Amino acid sequence: MMTFDDITAAADRIAARVLRTPVKHSAALDSALGCQVMLKCENLQKSGAFKFRGACNALLQLAPEQRQQGVVTVSSGNHGAALAAAGQLLGVQVTVGVATNASPLKRDNMLKYGAKLHAIEPGMAAREQFLAEQARQSAIIIPPYDHLDIMAGQGTAALELCEDYPDLWAVVTPLGGGGLLSGSCVVAKRFGARCFGIEPELASDGKQSLQHGSIQPAMPAKSRCDGLLTSLGALPFDIIQRQVSDILLVSEQQVDAAQQLVWSCTDMWIEPSSATTVAALQRYPEIFAERKVGVIVSGGNVAAPAKKD
Repeated sequence: MMTFDDITAAADRIAARVLRTPVKHSAALDSALGCQVMLKCENLQKSGAFKFRGACNALLQLAPEQRQQGVVTVSSGNHGAALAAAGQLLGVQVTVGVATNASPLKRDNMLKYGAKLHAIEPGMAAREQFLAEQARQSAIIIPPYDHLDIMAGQGTAALELCEDYPDLWAVVTPLGGGGLLSGSCVVAKRFGARCFGIEPELASDGKQSLQHGSIQPAMPAKSRCDGLLTSLGALPFDIIQRQVSDILLVSEQQVDAAQQLVWSCTDMWIEPSSATTVAALQRYPEIFAERKVGVIVSGGNVAAPAKKD
């Protein structure tokens, strides 16, 4: 089980390499949502997403001979780019199994940081098969979320947020594999805050897992929230089951509207996966109205629309 001490140790370990990202507050956004919203801008993190935190924490704990061997992972984009960026800093070659339908922008981002890409079919079955083949060849696997070092690293975003704003009523994060949410749950509990995970309705296996008490398979990849199209990891789920306040669902239309709202209020064009959190604040006023809420803006690796004159 990952502990709060693991997260503070990760924060110390990665401090010299990651950005302590800013927290943005917009009066216009508060007015639109009916609550006070503190946006933890991980879209401004190195490699464009919070994933750089966990990647650094995991690679920094490899032995020198392991770093020379290189590591392997699977990713829709952000984890692969983060691991490759951390690998560039630490002299570790990163190989990524990436689905053929992955975002071209995210694919280019991984290549920019020197990742070696292996095309695989979309879906969890292809991911698992690729990693099993790599494991048989004695590869060092650094999965996107089901890994204690990754989880502890991701939790440092919530740690910074709660250190800056210890009076938050809740911390809200997107939910994909659960690395970010599990780390955030541990931090929020220490600061006396609630913690909510947000999923698209078209990728609601996390909510279903919570209801069933066991991990449910990922749904077909129909949501625009490409960073969340995966099933929960066993290690994150163990923590989420115990500590999450709830998992809330939002529609694709609500995500689109939230993306536009953040753009109009802050000039930040964030990923659909990130916009799920703002969509939830708008959809569930009975939960969040007049509260002070910390939101992890998980990533910004998406092409921004042209500004209107």
